Amino acid sequence: MQQPSKAVWPLFSLILPLPLFSMTIVPFYDTSEPRYAEIARVMAETGDWITPWFSDGVPFWGKPPLSFWAQAISMRAFGYTEFAGRLPSWLCLVLTCILFVIGLKPVLGARVALWTAIIYSTCTLAYISSNAVLTDPFLALGTTLSLVSFARVAHGGGAQRWRYGVFLGLAIGLLAKGPLAVLVIAAPIGIWTVFHRNIRKATVSLPWRNGLALTLLLTLPWYVLAEIKTPGFIDYFIVGEHYRRFVDPGWAGDLYGSAHRRVHGTIWIYWLQASFPWGLLALAAVAGAYRSVRLRMAMQAARERPLFGYWMSSALFVPVFFTFSANILWTYLLPSLAGFSVLAAMLAVEIMDRYASLRGRLLWAAALVPMAVSAGGAVMWMEPDLRNTERELVRYAMHQPGPSVPLFYLAELPFSAQFYSAGHAREITEADLARLMTQGEAFYLAIPKDRLDAAVRDLHEPLLPVFSNKRFNLVRVPSADLRRSRNPGA
Repeated sequence: MQQPSKAVWPLFSLILPLPLFSMTIVPFYDTSEPRYAEIARVMAETGDWITPWFSDGVPFWGKPPLSFWAQAISMRAFGYTEFAGRLPSWLCLVLTCILFVIGLKPVLGARVALWTAIIYSTCTLAYISSNAVLTDPFLALGTTLSLVSFARVAHGGGAQRWRYGVFLGLAIGLLAKGPLAVLVIAAPIGIWTVFHRNIRKATVSLPWRNGLALTLLLTLPWYVLAEIKTPGFIDYFIVGEHYRRFVDPGWAGDLYGSAHRRVHGTIWIYWLQASFPWGLLALAAVAGAYRSVRLRMAMQAARERPLFGYWMSSALFVPVFFTFSANILWTYLLPSLAGFSVLAAMLAVEIMDRYASLRGRLLWAAALVPMAVSAGGAVMWMEPDLRNTERELVRYAMHQPGPSVPLFYLAELPFSAQFYSAGHAREITEADLARLMTQGEAFYLAIPKDRLDAAVRDLHEPLLPVFSNKRFNLVRVPSADLRRSRNPGA
């Protein structure tokens, strides 16, 4: 059995820690990432480990708490920073790659195992997700643990730990994303078992009673406590998020944002983006096989590798399932990239054995997304306000010399402002602003750029912006005493 070439390990060792650079210097951009970061920050500060809170008095029922637990623990350890919020997602990527390298080696060989980790970690969605505060990397870790563990069992029995790995991965998925994890794990196993009856003994050999007991022990207490603490959680999360969201294109029950309505089949466009560059390369290889004997031989050899149909089921189930859903995000595809990466690695190894000149090009393909994201991170660091973030504005308002001055937004409060102000920034209306003007204290006011002139007319104050970003102008409203001294006849 051939070992990976000497150039592969150094490349992988360079690529894997590279997200640490971007996650440290790039600010949180609205809306999803700072929303999750703020939920984790509140959890870390309050010590409420049962209910993630969306805002004051509003529980966040949209996701289970595993990612928030990890992010809150990281923030307690490393501070309330971008690095601390994103670190758990990167650790999920590292653990997923370790699963590939260790778990697949006895099944598919060291080269395929390593190339699976390389391809997965350099797919656009997997790489970007490892730089972000998201729940999806935790779901992908859980589903990958289950699928790799079952592959070990199906291939040759596997050690006892791999048999329980199926159920441990299920528990991680249930605490990361909910019942969707059951479908993502069970469907490929079930489909493959139906078409390969001789593999049913692998399914039967799993420790179902003890394994399911372990899963329930790890997950059920939180679901029960969450419903007791905030009644209505089960109906919203189980029925709304996992049924109505997918069958009702106009579902209006989302408490935390608008539905992402798309044309049926859009998930395949997202798949090309999520799997880039490897999805396009795999499609090019399939297309080229019609004209190249060596490519056809490579594809045939890949199809003959162990568990090919199993990984094909894993790769295709999620995009096929969401083909008929209108409420989708591209992040839904992350769990499917594990199966795709195994298939792509099988094909890549076979192609490299037949086209020695392509080995270097595949290494460059692996470096493409990390290099592009790192370059983008450097640009964002130099020009953070290219996109919607309140980091620099909040820092300006809250770190001026002298007594602390409150910060208000004359608009819906952005999540990034909530996070960077540690919950101190507040949203106000025109009526609130009129009251503030009579109270006498100085304050900062962030005004949408298209409303600045109207706000100045209403305030009867010649206010000039002291800071501007992409969305807002920041003005400092002086105290009432200072305003009267400037305009004694008023």
